[in-house]
Amino acid sequence: MDSLVYLDGEWIEGNPPVLGPATLATWLGAIVFDGARAFEGTIPDLDQHCQRAIISTAAMGMEAPITAQEIERIAREGVAKFPADAALYIKPILWAEEGWIYPDPKSTRFMLHIFSAPLPDAQGIGICMSSYRRPAADQAPTDAKAACHYPNAGRALREAQQRGFDNAVVLDPDRMVAELATANLFLAKGGVAITPLPNGTFLAGITRSRVIQLLRDAGETVKEAVVTPKDLLEADEIWSTGNHAKVVPITRIEDRPLQPGPLYKKARKLYWDYAHGRL
Repeated sequence: MDSLVYLDGEWIEGNPPVLGPATLATWLGAIVFDGARAFEGTIPDLDQHCQRAIISTAAMGMEAPITAQEIERIAREGVAKFPADAALYIKPILWAEEGWIYPDPKSTRFMLHIFSAPLPDAQGIGICMSSYRRPAADQAPTDAKAACHYPNAGRALREAQQRGFDNAVVLDPDRMVAELATANLFLAKGGVAITPLPNGTFLAGITRSRVIQLLRDAGETVKEAVVTPKDLLEADEIWSTGNHAKVVPITRIEDRPLQPGPLYKKARKLYWDYAHGRL
């Protein structure tokens, strides 16, 4: 079994057809999701991912028919149906069935998708600067993990891969560094970890917040600050954080090679220790 969906009180294998042509989410994008991870027998911060799904739902003008606690219970029930050591992606989805341009809040539905997804290795990835930018908060629902953001992220990712890179650095409307197309970013300079200051153009991710806390608790200095493209290009080390790959080093930015550095290595070890309850 590679894919399992919870819908209307039942577990269904595979990829069941759910959204119809008249569903508001299908044709006008009224849909949000979140993503958590099960790996090596652990599910770090599942509660926060479930809570963010509810927050995203409200930000899109919908009304969740379920609580974060119930989503977490269902998610754990589903994970238990897979082998104990399975690497899984856990994806709660909420969408509006009805409305005209904007959702009818009462029509919001819920399903949960769990599927096999191996964690990417930590050998490192190459990144480049993107020609695409993140929107400002008055230009898109940037306070929600909404599906409507991902076509632009996809354009940035495709552009990067066509240039021979794995991911792309996306700037904000003021041309400051926001994040990667699919993850948050950290850099280190002079022994200090720095990550872009949340400014309403991107989601400050759950794994990002966890890594900030873990590094600070371990005595490291972590700053949230405005990061220029020049800052990033001249960094001593760079790494990404996100649900899909968790904590991964950047080993090339444009034509400049990089090595996984001490702060990245500490961040990854701390995260794995946290996930496994060793802290």
